[in-house]
Amino acid sequence: MSKLFAKKSSMYIKFNLSVRERFLTPKTHRFCAIFVFLLASFYSVCSANSHSNTAIFAGGCFWCMEYPFDRLEGVLSTKPGYTGGVSPNPSYEVVSGGMSGHVEVVQVIFDPTKISYKQLLEVYWKNIDPFQGNGQFCDIGLQYKAIIFVNSSVQKLIAEESRQNLEKSYFGNEAIVVEIRPASVFFEAETYHQDYYQKNPIRYKLYRYQCGRDQRLRELWGSQ
Repeated sequence: MSKLFAKKSSMYIKFNLSVRERFLTPKTHRFCAIFVFLLASFYSVCSANSHSNTAIFAGGCFWCMEYPFDRLEGVLSTKPGYTGGVSPNPSYEVVSGGMSGHVEVVQVIFDPTKISYKQLLEVYWKNIDPFQGNGQFCDIGLQYKAIIFVNSSVQKLIAEESRQNLEKSYFGNEAIVVEIRPASVFFEAETYHQDYYQKNPIRYKLYRYQCGRDQRLRELWGSQ
C-alpha cells in the first residue's frame, strides 16, 4: 500500500513539474507582467474617479459662475450647461427664450479630499444675490434663477444648513430665496460658452459691469 502511495505521489509531482515548465515560460512571464500592469492602471483610474464629486449651481449667467470655481484648489473642472427643465436637447436659444424650463448652471467637478462641498457653497453665496427671486442681476427670468441642485441627501443637508446659517449670521434673518432642488440631467452648453471668460475677457468684463453684477456683489459682500 505504501509503495502504491509513493508511486502516485511521484507521478503527481512529475505532473506538476511538467505543467509548470509548460506554462511558466518567458512568454507567460511577459503576459503576467502586462496583465498586472493593466490591472494596476485600471485600479489607479478607479481610485482617481472615486476621489471626485459633482456640484451643480445656478446663479444667473453661467459665464460668470465658471470663473469663481475655476480658480479654487481642488476643483478639477467646470462646465456651463443647462438642467432642471423638460426639453430633451436644450440649446442656448431655447433656454434663453425661457420656454424650456431649464436653468443656466455650472457643473463643478471637485476633489473632496482637497475642497469640501461646504467650501464650494461659501464661494457660491459670495457670487450671487440671494434675495433676488426673478433672476440674477440684469438677467431676468426663471432660466436665470439662483438654485442649488443637490446630488445626494448629504449635499441637501449641507446646503440647507449653509442657507440657514447665512440667513441668521449674515443678514439678520432676512429671507434667502435661493431654492434647493434635486439634481436632474445635466446638458453641457455649446462649445463657445465653455471658458468664455478666458476666450473673450474684454467682452466678459464689460458684460459683468453693464449687468451690475460686480456692483451688487460689492454692496452685499463688500470687497471679499
